[in-house]
Amino acid sequence: MTFTEWFIFFLVIQVIHFLGTWKLYVKAGRKAWEAAIPIYNGVVLMSIIKRPKWWIILLFIPIVNLLMFPVIWIETIRTFGFYKKIDSLLVILTLGLYIFYINYATDAKYNAERSLKPRSELGEWVSSITFAIIAATLVHTYFMQPFTIPTSSLEKSLLVGDYLFVSKFHYGARVPSTVIAAPMVHDSLPIVGTASYLKKPQLPYTRLPGLQEIKNNDIVCFNWPADTLATMWGDTSGKFTYKPVDKKTNYVKRCVGIAGDSLEIKDGYVYINGQKNKLPYRAKIQFYYTYESKSAIDINNFPKFLIKKERTGVYKILNEYWNNPKVQEAFKKGANLSKIGSDSLYTEVAGGVSQDLASRLKMTNVANKININLTEDEVIELKKYPLTVSVKKVNHGADNSIFPHVEANKWSQDNFGPIYIPKAGATVKIDTKSIPYYAQIIKNYENNDLQIVGENIFINGKKADSYTFKQDYYWLMGDNRHNSLDARYWGYVPFDHVLGKPVMIWFSWDANAPTFGEKIKSIRWNRMFTTVGGDGEPVSYRYYVLALIALYIGYSFYKGKKVKK
Repeated sequence: MTFTEWFIFFLVIQVIHFLGTWKLYVKAGRKAWEAAIPIYNGVVLMSIIKRPKWWIILLFIPIVNLLMFPVIWIETIRTFGFYKKIDSLLVILTLGLYIFYINYATDAKYNAERSLKPRSELGEWVSSITFAIIAATLVHTYFMQPFTIPTSSLEKSLLVGDYLFVSKFHYGARVPSTVIAAPMVHDSLPIVGTASYLKKPQLPYTRLPGLQEIKNNDIVCFNWPADTLATMWGDTSGKFTYKPVDKKTNYVKRCVGIAGDSLEIKDGYVYINGQKNKLPYRAKIQFYYTYESKSAIDINNFPKFLIKKERTGVYKILNEYWNNPKVQEAFKKGANLSKIGSDSLYTEVAGGVSQDLASRLKMTNVANKININLTEDEVIELKKYPLTVSVKKVNHGADNSIFPHVEANKWSQDNFGPIYIPKAGATVKIDTKSIPYYAQIIKNYENNDLQIVGENIFINGKKADSYTFKQDYYWLMGDNRHNSLDARYWGYVPFDHVLGKPVMIWFSWDANAPTFGEKIKSIRWNRMFTTVGGDGEPVSYRYYVLALIALYIGYSFYKGKKVKK
């Protein structure tokens, strides 16, 4: 829906409100016309039901208003003597239209002196829980959202099992475009797994002013743009289901390129405007290397400084498959493999992980060759290891799944570009050669009708040889370069897909530990309440936070005891 359509909808709601409540306004000693004036009628209603006038603000905040409307409906009918549970149920089930019945078909009397205190202990619980959910939804949607790290694409900076606070206000809180959705959940409901939202109606994209702009090497939380873009992958099966932008899958990556940059990847390293990208200290670039040992590898002779990588970074390659022509061909093409012979072999290309193969290193001897994910410092140390024969970086060949999926480019995840990262207001020339780079932007992200007829390009029915971008775009990648599904595969991330900036790790443990007991033992205390940004070694503020929590609990206990006394 456009802003004009929403304005018309707003006026219709005002008419419905007037028709359903004007007699109640009169019974409360107000004028009938006061029920007809937008916003003012809400202020008057808050006065009638003896509730704070600032509640009216909550009615205009998407998602939060879904919780506030039922509260105000119930407060309204109770103010006019309808206290029964069946009344509350009916007013909710009829989306407030039950008030029409009270307005016209009953002799409702205004109770100016009604007590605002719940009439039962259950009512008090319901009231407290309702407003706790409203407050939490407001914070979650517009200020700070909890988030978890499910993959190792930013290993070293962020670990699998890190729980983050993501700031919505650094880059400007994005007003939810999905109007009707369950609070405090993303795209599906817990347990049942069904969609947590309705696709329509949708608000136009709106973002509140931010404190800062996205900078090179910022870690950014965003909605995965490729989540529902079947055409990006050349998939016409229809298995991709449309999702609104704010309900697409949440991702976290590093923004290596910002709007207006020229970006190129050489041997896995990013170059921005011709200069090699310099990452902060906490960011450690990793690649897969083939490690060959003098003997079969087992838990006893595996390098001790790499033991912690067993669950996320070690993949055995059986000797009987290593020299298989099909395997070698697949390595060169950079494709994922599965079910070769009686076993499974995976090469890490686009985020695929074989936890099963990784775990076998603990249980039995494996071949003397494995693929292992290493930083540059770890490579140097491994080369010094007495049993090491060689440590060779895995090189990936041309891959047509690499953006923009042009086979003639012969680009790979290690060697890519150069490309231009679009900036709002910038104009580029478009023709049949350049259109693959910008087609998704023009059609899917900026909602134009794009048609390509032979050598001619038509945008919204008009022949075009240039295009001016409406918003900024970003290039987001993982530091774990051979273990990250990122912009190299789906391309640019529009600013309207940006969710926020991770600012703090509030909890961390090994999410891949096999049992809950082992997970408890694996809690990373040194990472709790550490900041995500900054340079140098992370500093934990957990003791300060725990002290503040203890003080708050102590104060609450003291206050409660004093009140009871």
